[in-house]
Amino acid sequence: MRVDSHHHLWHYNPKEYDWIDDSMGVLRRDFLPADLQSVAAKAGIDATVAVQARQTLEETRWLLELAATSKLIRGVVGWGPIADEEFPAILETLHENPLLKGFRHVVQAEPDGFLDTPAFNRGIASLLPTGLVYDILIVARQLEQATRFVDRHPRQQFVLDHIAKPDIKGDDFALWNKAIRELARRPNVACKLSGMVTEAHWKTWSLPQLQPYFDTVLAAFGPTRLMFGSDWPVLTVASTYSNWVQIVDTWLSSSEHAAIQGETATRIYQLPTINYQLDAL
Repeated sequence: MRVDSHHHLWHYNPKEYDWIDDSMGVLRRDFLPADLQSVAAKAGIDATVAVQARQTLEETRWLLELAATSKLIRGVVGWGPIADEEFPAILETLHENPLLKGFRHVVQAEPDGFLDTPAFNRGIASLLPTGLVYDILIVARQLEQATRFVDRHPRQQFVLDHIAKPDIKGDDFALWNKAIRELARRPNVACKLSGMVTEAHWKTWSLPQLQPYFDTVLAAFGPTRLMFGSDWPVLTVASTYSNWVQIVDTWLSSSEHAAIQGETATRIYQLPTINYQLDAL
């Protein structure tokens, strides 16, 4: 099963998606399951994981509703108020839906030290009995903080989004390289091979420019802890969906392909090979 482990869906409005600036004009529209189905089918994708783009419970519930009526979307990484006292009760209710596979918080937009706060760490600890994954969304300068965070939760499964968003455009490779290799030493962390072209110059990036970053994460995590992700539709400011799939394919040997293009995501997110909830309707 070929899996896209990371994409978004939204009804666009400028207030809720104020991070989409004028340079991202192509994103200022709705992106819905029919749009996803079209690009995924052309790229040979069999299953996907929808990931939160807004920090609201309303969006999490909406994504779960969409997944329940889609044969393509096999799981959802949603948002919840992890640091709040009421999170365990919210978690108990949301976890009743088998399509919920994990949570994510936009830590890249938080002040330094956010991952060290006791309240957020208490919330993360409550995920462990559920088997749900936590997706780590950070930028490269937060890798050291993320390593400390992971060390507090050695049995929790984590997935690092977008290879920690290195500054490929600024060619800031050395510090990222050292820090991500250190994080990768933790066996409970997997990594998404996604978000790379949007961290480079959108119009002028090249494969030789991206290659060292791919080589690093492959060596650090190995194929059994790497998974393909498109980051669609954000991806479209710098590439097409099919082009990104083809690029990753060219990087992979035959022995790496099955794991990175599907097996890792299927195992870590516990994705069904068919959407049983949909088949029961």
